[in-house]
Amino acid sequence: MDVLLVIDMQRGLFEQPRRNDKQVIGNINRLARSVRAQAGHVLYVQHDGLPGEEIAVGTPGWALHPDLEVDEADGHLRKSACDSFLGTDLAARLRILAPRRLLITGCATDFCVDTTLRSAAALGFNVVAVSDAHTTADRPHFSAEQIIDHHHWMWQGLILPAGKHVTLLPTDQLV
Repeated sequence: MDVLLVIDMQRGLFEQPRRNDKQVIGNINRLARSVRAQAGHVLYVQHDGLPGEEIAVGTPGWALHPDLEVDEADGHLRKSACDSFLGTDLAARLRILAPRRLLITGCATDFCVDTTLRSAAALGFNVVAVSDAHTTADRPHFSAEQIIDHHHWMWQGLILPAGKHVTLLPTDQLV
């Protein structure tokens, strides 16, 4: 059974351009349908922004992106740091579910997606970075495309315990 982790796909984060945002949302929806159909679990992670931020709790920007196909059976988790494990019960939830694979998707590749992926891998989960289901924005020093390419390269080269590794797969190979 797989668990699909959808990180920070919140309305407020898409007020600035994100690379391939429509494709990423479409791929997340396809993955969610597939995971549910195979009796897996979908878990949406939302970042609790501070007052005045684009994703401040309770604001329209904090809500999940309206194009996501969220099912009432899906799980939800709130966090306040880049790492979805830090200060949350995510690790405990995943230990109970005991997924065969943890599929990582979301926004922003270079912050919350990367930090969560690294923590999941270090904790021994069988991590799959879904190569076409995460996004970010251009930064002052790199384009979004360069950031994503760099992280794909980094994730595949992580040195992890007990012979574990991060697998990088596109949506089409997972649905």
